Amino acid sequence: MSAIITGEAVVLELRPASFAARSLATAIDVSATLLVGLGLVMLLGALPFVVDFAAVRAILIVAVVTLLVIVPITVETLSRGKSLGKLALGLRIVRDDGGSIRFRHAMIRALLAVLEIYMTLGSVACLVSLFNDKSKRLGDMLAGTYAIRDRAPKVKPLQVSVAPQLAPWAALADIGRLPDPLARRISLFLNQGSAMAPASRHALGLELANEASQFVAPLPAPGTDPAVFLSSLMAERRERDFHRLTASAQRAAVVRSQLQRHGAGGN
Repeated sequence: MSAIITGEAVVLELRPASFAARSLATAIDVSATLLVGLGLVMLLGALPFVVDFAAVRAILIVAVVTLLVIVPITVETLSRGKSLGKLALGLRIVRDDGGSIRFRHAMIRALLAVLEIYMTLGSVACLVSLFNDKSKRLGDMLAGTYAIRDRAPKVKPLQVSVAPQLAPWAALADIGRLPDPLARRISLFLNQGSAMAPASRHALGLELANEASQFVAPLPAPGTDPAVFLSSLMAERRERDFHRLTASAQRAAVVRSQLQRHGAGGN
């Protein structure tokens, strides 16, 4: 995962594409380009009988520039970072800050692709991609972009509730704000813990419960199962957040209503 903090202090978690996925997507794009180019060459094979050799050569140059530069720039700009290969593998090119690419980024990538993919048979792109954690090729480095997985598996919603034996504790407990990484780890554990071996599940649950206990007072009764404690903690935390946000929305609605009423009275 690649964490990006936006200007609004929102954390975006993006999944950089692997080297294998990028290589396969590029191979699809190159194959499609070569097939179209081969079709054009076969089509132009009959032109020498109609026009002279200089005209055919000019047409070939224009066709090559169009296929290798103009088409990739247009496709990536209009699709915000996709191509045929990336669409097939669920990838997308984004800026380093997580935003959609624009014409400038697509142009730099397309121009450098002529050198590092076509003129060197992909050797430069492969070597550069192997030595950085986001599998960037040279064009990505100069454009400030990289590839992400656009198709992420759907995350199963966390279904938790306060255990009946912990209801009195949950009603009185002082629950502080859990750090986001810890909350995510607890959610993953509660979602996927059932697939773990019992011993591993208990050990991980105990570790997470010990970390979460620093933000809870008082703690539940000794001997409480870590998974039950974590499930009740997340359920109570969610319930309190819901009530807090609901109350905040209601207060905002009251303020707007009062402002509108005063405005109408002033008019």
